[in-house]
Amino acid sequence: MKYKPINFRDKFDLVTEQWSPKIIAQMNEYQIKIAKIQGEFDWHKHPETDETFIVISGNMRIDFRDGQVKLDKGEMYVVPKAIEHKPIAEEECQILLIEPAGTVNTGDTVTNRTHLEDEWI
Repeated sequence: MKYKPINFRDKFDLVTEQWSPKIIAQMNEYQIKIAKIQGEFDWHKHPETDETFIVISGNMRIDFRDGQVKLDKGEMYVVPKAIEHKPIAEEECQILLIEPAGTVNTGDTVTNRTHLEDEWI
């Protein structure tokens, strides 16, 4: 068996579009995804699961209907299930997402940014 670490920098170099999560690993039923984000995403929620955001580089904000949380490099936040949220990044931000396999990036909302098919890199 080959033992090789996953290098975040190498993986992020393969990401060419914004708001398009790519799977880099799976642990049991959870997928670990990376994404480059910039600008505003769509309001959405995940009725059945929490969603973890970890900032690898840059900074971002997650808006809620009743407030917001700001995340800088090296920080994380877990959005509780069924809570409507909207991720925003003024400048390009690289994030790590942890969520159950099969979780749709726009949750219960379908937009032109919805990715129904999982993509590994």
